[in-house]
Amino acid sequence: MKFKKFLAAVACAGILSAGSVDASAIVDMQKNSSSDYEKITQLINWERQSRVRHLYDELADCYFEDATVTISWTRGSIADFLKGGNRAEAAGEQAVVGRISPAIVHRHKSRAYVELPATTLHWVTVNGEEAVLTTYMRLIYRVERRNGIWRIADLTSINEDDTLEPAVAGTDLHIDAAELKNFRHSYRFLAYVRTKAGGTVSGDLLGIDRPADVEKIYRDAEDWIRAAR
Repeated sequence: MKFKKFLAAVACAGILSAGSVDASAIVDMQKNSSSDYEKITQLINWERQSRVRHLYDELADCYFEDATVTISWTRGSIADFLKGGNRAEAAGEQAVVGRISPAIVHRHKSRAYVELPATTLHWVTVNGEEAVLTTYMRLIYRVERRNGIWRIADLTSINEDDTLEPAVAGTDLHIDAAELKNFRHSYRFLAYVRTKAGGTVSGDLLGIDRPADVEKIYRDAEDWIRAAR
């Protein structure tokens, strides 16, 4: 009931369509799944698919109302995450094409964390030319079973690498290699593109070029699932 109230409140804020707050594909899906590992894997797959298809009601349903999200463009509540994605769509930004690899589930009792390798392709304009920004990430989900249903409690993104190529082969993107030296290697082209567009990107995002930070994410996730009762 509390989660339905959360979805209704988000709908009233203009993030979701209010007509779908009573539906729960997540609940129906988990009723038809035979094991917790299957339920968790399908939950994560559904979250990713809902994201790239802009299905914000279904996306919200994948998360607990107190969930947190830490990715390149937001760090905060699930409501902030939904608002940010919805604003981008409304502003007419080009859609992100996402591809995921098989998930690795680490489960202990009613908690689990999931490692999901993910790749996104985003068509952008760089120095007046159309380009394709490809980012390679490792998504770390914390999921929990509450009242018999698995949902996401936290999503954290680890940057692994990225590339920037012309949408039309042979086009010069006029990239000054010296400018790239200002950005960290694990997400340098993402930072470059956003800076060129007038935005900013934190220099302290999680990335494999800072292995100690990544290792802490895993230790904290392991401690979190071991605290399950």
